[in-house]
Amino acid sequence: MVLVITEPIKSQSKTVCVIGAGPSGLVSARELKKEGHKVVVMEQNHDVGGQWLYQPNVEEEDTLGKTKILKVHSSVYSSLRLASPRETMGFSDFPFTAKEGRDSRRFPGHEELWLYLKDFCQVFGLRDMIRFNVRVEFVGMVNEDDDVKRWMVKSVEKESGEVMEEVFDAVVVASGHYSYPRLPSIKGMNLWKRKQLHSHIYRVPDPFRDEVVVVVGSSMSGQDISIELVKVAKEVHLSAKSLEIPPGLTKVIEKHQNLHLHPQIESLEEDGRVIFDDGSCIVADTILYCTGYDYKLPFLESKGRVEIDDNRVGPLFEHTFSPYLSPSLSFVGIPRKLIGFPFFESQAKWIAKLLSGKTSLPSSDQMMQSISEFYLSRVADGIPKRNTHDIADFNYSDKYADYIGFPHLEEWRKVLCVSAIVNSIQNLETYRDSWDDDDLLQETLQNPYFTQEIPSV
Repeated sequence: MVLVITEPIKSQSKTVCVIGAGPSGLVSARELKKEGHKVVVMEQNHDVGGQWLYQPNVEEEDTLGKTKILKVHSSVYSSLRLASPRETMGFSDFPFTAKEGRDSRRFPGHEELWLYLKDFCQVFGLRDMIRFNVRVEFVGMVNEDDDVKRWMVKSVEKESGEVMEEVFDAVVVASGHYSYPRLPSIKGMNLWKRKQLHSHIYRVPDPFRDEVVVVVGSSMSGQDISIELVKVAKEVHLSAKSLEIPPGLTKVIEKHQNLHLHPQIESLEEDGRVIFDDGSCIVADTILYCTGYDYKLPFLESKGRVEIDDNRVGPLFEHTFSPYLSPSLSFVGIPRKLIGFPFFESQAKWIAKLLSGKTSLPSSDQMMQSISEFYLSRVADGIPKRNTHDIADFNYSDKYADYIGFPHLEEWRKVLCVSAIVNSIQNLETYRDSWDDDDLLQETLQNPYFTQEIPSV
C-alpha cells in the first residue's frame, strides 16, 4: 500500500479528485483545470467515455447485476443510436458536429459520441490528468470535525492490485448512474428457472433467436430492444405499466405480428409460465428487464450526510452539493431528463469557482430549507421519490445557470429537442432517420455556435 498525504493548499488552488471520466467527469476536469486546481481523474476503464465506452464482453457479469461491484460499467448495446439530435448535445464551446469519415447521421450510433468525448479530452489536454484502470474503493473524511473538510481516497490499480491512499482538498463524484440494474419485485422471480437478465448486459439480438422473450418495461430501451428482437425472436411480449401507449409504439405493434403488448406481470411460475395482471399467460424462454437503474455510491462514507433512499440521492442542494459537506464534496451528472452536457458543464463551472473562492453557497440551513421545499413540490406534483432527479424542465437548467452566470439554453436547442421528442412519440421506428424540422435545423446550423472556430484534434 502506498500512502500519499499532501499538505493542505493555503491558496485558492485545491487538490481535487474527480471520480469518473465520462461526460460529467471530463467537463468537471476541464473547468477545475481552468480555475487552476490540481486535478486527478480516476477512471476504472481503459479509456474515457463512461457509459459511451462500449463494452461488448459481458459474460462475466451477473445477469441481473446483483453484485456489489460490477465488472461492466457501460449499459450501451451494439445498435444503440442517440435519442436526441446531435446538434442539441454539445458542450457550450465544443459543438457535436459531423466529421468526415465518421458517422455523420443526425442521430448517430454510440461510437460517434464516444469519439466526440475523446476529441474533447484531446483538445482540452485532459488525458494527462486521468489515471486509467483505477477503481475507487473508498472516499471518506479525514477531519470530520473540522469546518474545512479533506478527503481520503483509496483506489486500486486493477491490473497490479496496488492500493493507493491519497488525501485531497475536494472530491467531485461523476461516476454515472446507468450501470446498477433496478429490478421489479415479482412473485416467483427467484424461482423461475429459465433465463433472466437486465438490459444492462444486453448487447445483440442473436442469442434470442427463435425464443419467446418477455421484455419488462416500455420506456426507451424497452421499445428499442423489442423492435430489434422481433427480427430474430419467435415472439416478443412487451409488459408495460400502462396499456395506454404512444402512437409510435402502437404502429410498431401493428406492423409486427410477433410483437404483443401486455400489462404488468402478476407472477412467474417454475414451469416457465409468465402470468400477467389480466390473467393471460405465456410460456417464455427469457425475461429481459428494461426497468432502469439505481443510483449507487458504494465507495462513499459520508457518516450519513449523503444517503440514497428509493433512488433519491440526498439531501443535495440543486442535485449537486451536500449542505454539510460542501463545497469539498460535490456531485455532477445526477439529474436526468434534461439536455445533459450543457447542464453538466454549468455544474462543473459552479464547483470550480466555489473551490477557488470566487463564489459561495448559501448557509447550510438555507440549503436544507431549499431542499425541503423542493421535496414538497415533488410530492405536490405527484412525483414518486424514486423520480426525484427526473427534471424534464428547461427552466430548471436556466435557473441553475443563473447561479454562476452560465448562458441559458439556446432557444434553438430547446425547440429542436422538443421536436425530436414529439417525432419519436409519433414515429418510433423512423424518427432517427426522418423528420420535419429541417428548415429550422438548417437555420440553426448557421448559428455562431456551429460556425465558431474549434481547435483541431
